[in-house]
Amino acid sequence: MFDDPHKLYFCFDYISHNAYLAWKKIGALAQSHGLTLQPVPVLFAGLLQAHGQRGPAEVLPKSRWMIWNVLRKAKLHGIPIAPPYSHPFNPLLPLRASCVELAAEDQLKLVDRLFSATWAQGRAVHEEHVVAEVLAEVGLDAAAVLAQSRNDTVKASLRSNTEAALAAGVFGVPTMVVRHELFFGFDDLEYLARFLQGADPLGDRAAYADWLKVRPSAQRKSA
Repeated sequence: MFDDPHKLYFCFDYISHNAYLAWKKIGALAQSHGLTLQPVPVLFAGLLQAHGQRGPAEVLPKSRWMIWNVLRKAKLHGIPIAPPYSHPFNPLLPLRASCVELAAEDQLKLVDRLFSATWAQGRAVHEEHVVAEVLAEVGLDAAAVLAQSRNDTVKASLRSNTEAALAAGVFGVPTMVVRHELFFGFDDLEYLARFLQGADPLGDRAAYADWLKVRPSAQRKSA
């Protein structure tokens, strides 16, 4: 899935506020480097389960810290943001709607509007009538897209995206993949930009090979 060197792949789940912030910046970054932005809906819960992790919203001190962190970034970058309708929520319906086969421009518009509905307008995107409203707002046939989002092919597409992301080493959202290099989170946009400019501070990866040889001498027991 992530093999086209002319594409910038954006793995996301609407449940992530950092994915929303990154989405609002990634289009311009892709365009400035002549890359095609390819949204890849994935199920964040599936990534967490595969890696034995808990989500940030499940760790109260981390969740509270992230609120201020996200609000600071939104303010600094001039990105509209509002409290979500609920969090965490079940993102399956909007994710599946985003997996329906659409024209590339329509998919970009849909993803953008669903993100804004979630994180700038506080709308309940886990509810079918809200997704239908959003589909209509971007000029799509809401009934047709919702019907397709319920079929097995589209459900399998979301699972396939998540499995492909895991195979590529993705562990969270948002993750940006370009030329087999992974960049995670809003804060990694800076390093992604440097990479695309040919100014990656790491330069020759072979010089850091010893870092990949480090092994644990102690491990925390699972609960």
